[in-house]
Amino acid sequence: MPVFPRARPLLLSLFAAGAIAAPDKPLRVILVGDSTMASSTGYGDALCARLTPDTACHNLARGGRSSGSFRVEGRWDEVRSLLSATDGFAASYVLIQFGHNDQPGKPGRSTDYVHEFPANMRRYVMEARAAGGIPVLVTPLSRRSFRGAWVHDDLAPWSAAVRQVARETNAPLLDLNALSMADIQAMGPDKADALARAGANFDHTHVGPAGAERYAGMVAGELRRRVPAIVAAFGSAR
Repeated sequence: MPVFPRARPLLLSLFAAGAIAAPDKPLRVILVGDSTMASSTGYGDALCARLTPDTACHNLARGGRSSGSFRVEGRWDEVRSLLSATDGFAASYVLIQFGHNDQPGKPGRSTDYVHEFPANMRRYVMEARAAGGIPVLVTPLSRRSFRGAWVHDDLAPWSAAVRQVARETNAPLLDLNALSMADIQAMGPDKADALARAGANFDHTHVGPAGAERYAGMVAGELRRRVPAIVAAFGSAR
């Protein structure tokens, strides 16, 4: 379990004009998702690296997990265990992103995007809140697969389900699918391929260092816009 411990620096009393003042206690961020958020294959560690030194960041995302298998394997229990210890933090934000492994053809992982998948996401939101956390829903990172001149949006139904759950539960939403789709479309296939892992590990789903940095910046920017209270966890405009 990659954990990014933070030694609290000197108190930052002021941010840029109009920014929110730093809380008396540090903030905590917990990442829940699949390989596109996980260490080595996703953007999660790069997102953690953008946080201030006193912000605790736990990347619990794991490759191959769906909204169903993450819970079945007991990994959600790790999240709830972390949330049970809240005394040292002003707030704990739980970013939740699934969809890739919920697609058909993945035995033991696939979910029905009309019923099962949204029910799973809704349950994560409610249980995170019950445990004292602040859930933030994230639509799945787009694959960088082109059909002719256009990016193929094979994750559209799962993204739509996440948006609907966010509306129903009044949870903050980071629409990473829409943002990454537009970004990939604008850059074209050649530049999009440069975001992938190099060599034998190349594919159009997972990311290398360049992709991790690009999408971590995208998520960080949306977090600051959609969840103003978390601005203190970033400390700079990076």
